[in-house]
Amino acid sequence: MKFLVMDSAMLPTLLGAAAATTLFQNTPCEAFVIPQPLSMQKSAAWVASSSSAMQQNQQQRHQPSSSTSLYQIGLGPGEEETATAISIKESERIILGEDGLPLPHITNHEPFRTDRLSDSDKLADDWFGALLNSPGPSFLGQISSSAKERILQPVALVDEPSFEYGEEEWTPYVTRRLPTSPLYPAYGLETYGLPVPRRGAEAWRHFDVNGLVGVDYSGRPEGIGENKNLSAEEQSDIISSLQSKGAWLDDESCAGRLVYINGRFCPSLSKQTDKVKNLDSSHFADDSKALSDKTLTYLSRLPDGFTDELAAEVPDESKGPLTSLKKLSGPDHNVGEPTSQFAINNQQGTAAFAALNSVKAGCVAYVEAEKDESTSGDDGEEAVLPKPVLLINAKTPSGGSAASDGEKGVAFHPRTLAVANDGSVLSLVQMCVDLNEDSDETPCATFANGFTQVFVGAGANVTHSYLEESGGQVTSKVEMSDEEVSAGKLDESPREVEAKRPALRNTHFEAIDVHVIGDEGSYISSVMELGGTGRSRIGISTTLLRPGAMASINGFALSGGAQRSDMRTNIHHIGQGTVSRQEQRNMVGGRSTASFRGRIRVEQSAQQTDSEQLSRTILLSDHARVWATPSLEIIADDVTCTHGATVSDLSEEELFYLRSRGLDRTTARNMLMYAFVEEIGSSVDTTIAGGFDDKNGLRSRIVRRLENLIPAGEKKLVGGEFQSV
Repeated sequence: MKFLVMDSAMLPTLLGAAAATTLFQNTPCEAFVIPQPLSMQKSAAWVASSSSAMQQNQQQRHQPSSSTSLYQIGLGPGEEETATAISIKESERIILGEDGLPLPHITNHEPFRTDRLSDSDKLADDWFGALLNSPGPSFLGQISSSAKERILQPVALVDEPSFEYGEEEWTPYVTRRLPTSPLYPAYGLETYGLPVPRRGAEAWRHFDVNGLVGVDYSGRPEGIGENKNLSAEEQSDIISSLQSKGAWLDDESCAGRLVYINGRFCPSLSKQTDKVKNLDSSHFADDSKALSDKTLTYLSRLPDGFTDELAAEVPDESKGPLTSLKKLSGPDHNVGEPTSQFAINNQQGTAAFAALNSVKAGCVAYVEAEKDESTSGDDGEEAVLPKPVLLINAKTPSGGSAASDGEKGVAFHPRTLAVANDGSVLSLVQMCVDLNEDSDETPCATFANGFTQVFVGAGANVTHSYLEESGGQVTSKVEMSDEEVSAGKLDESPREVEAKRPALRNTHFEAIDVHVIGDEGSYISSVMELGGTGRSRIGISTTLLRPGAMASINGFALSGGAQRSDMRTNIHHIGQGTVSRQEQRNMVGGRSTASFRGRIRVEQSAQQTDSEQLSRTILLSDHARVWATPSLEIIADDVTCTHGATVSDLSEEELFYLRSRGLDRTTARNMLMYAFVEEIGSSVDTTIAGGFDDKNGLRSRIVRRLENLIPAGEKKLVGGEFQSV
């Protein structure tokens, strides 16, 4: 090795005075490495001769000296020597504190795991823990135990892996932690292995997290996991009640019907077949062979990327079949580990509740569709539409609670698995309704945590209608001020009436996880959030894995009174030549708050993608609020994608036109409001939607809810011809 020998006086010139002082005073080691630019790290290194030489130099720095201190500076290997690259490791970095002394490196991060928890975060963790540890067994066998283990397994606190330049997974877009700084888990992962609600987290922004965790839902319905047996009189009363809500199809009108009351299966009200049936605990016993490995694999999947293996292989010419979700569009544009903060910021927050559903669900509604040659229409004849499969989740005011005081809420976890095999056609209708609203049952706060999984095969066509109508009607005219209440001589303010409404304490969650796993598979959904539940949150995730896959997501959310509603969608284009269409409409009145966040991600493998997204919102009240956030993430370079959002009141010009034709203001507003909704409502399966004049049909039910939300009084124009507040 060749060395350049120089006087110590040259060091400040080369290194700078501050660096030279730090070099000698604050480095108590026999050899050290000075950080250099990456291009120089492998060509030179500064090496101190020994600790004694350093100490001698420190003593001589303040005394006149007639001798010359010599230091060796490596200039690289000689002609006959092998080059040895000295790279800077994180463990060798020296960071000084305010006192000028080196800070200790942190290698054990566990003591810092919960340092960032606020009081609100601790309440959320305790609330989720009470749900998870509520008394009672699990019924889904290995599915339940694996999900619980995933929830309770803390996230490992480790740095991101480091790769050398030239390696396949190397990327400049990495986050590096200073060795003196602790490593914290991502928000929501401080206590559990899956992210739970956080008030400031992106997935829960604008949602009433404090109100959610402020209600104890740790009770369980009586008899969960067992079938609910009904007398003939009870069956007749329930059927009449469901018919009045438009939530009933007789045996001749449907291919199958599964009815659940407070999370318990009702065989006497259901129509089961080999392909439409209820899966109870006996199907999940260790010695049972009732379920195939494919079905168990489907049921074990978690949304939000926490199951990394894709539901189907994705063909890719450059990288071969793609099977890992976290590596898509890598290494520069992949999302990475689902537990990273970057990934969690783009998630819907449904993984923890899907796993909770697997732990606590009493049974599974199973629907499977096979190809039917008689309905294909291959001979030029018009294809015959199949009869729909109807799934009803009804709840009573008590929620099935055995307690009589109603102070402790109950939670039930509806679970659905729908599989459309290659070439099949399936119409799936899910309805959430109330039962016995006028009974003398003591109202109990209820938490419905639903999880629906849909898998669409090659050439299969699935039409999915989801109608949430539980919670009754909200209180009208809550937007009235105190002065207007006094002037109207009302006995009680509408706001006070709304605050006492029992359903305001209820919460409805639904996670819908869809995977199109076959070429040319099609999924069309219509989601209508119409109920009066205090807090509702529906998350739809659609993954287009195979070439030619198509998805159409139509949604409508109606909120009024003091409701808090949230609609989140995620359309993931992975296969080549996939198509998606999305239209979301929101109508917000009273003093309610609504939010919509629609995310479309187009991976690098999804060339020739065609995607459109539009969100439209009508605000009916000065006190209503809405957040509409459509987003596009495009990695591919050969796509056609558009998105947009509008927020407004009903057009005053259109109202004037209708009123000039003799309609009063209320009728005119109601007509425009229904026209706004009808474009989404028309996509619901016509068998369950009913006729135009059917008093129990979907149209009539929507009209009654819209009439309840029409604000009182005139509104003044501001900000333009078509806007009013």
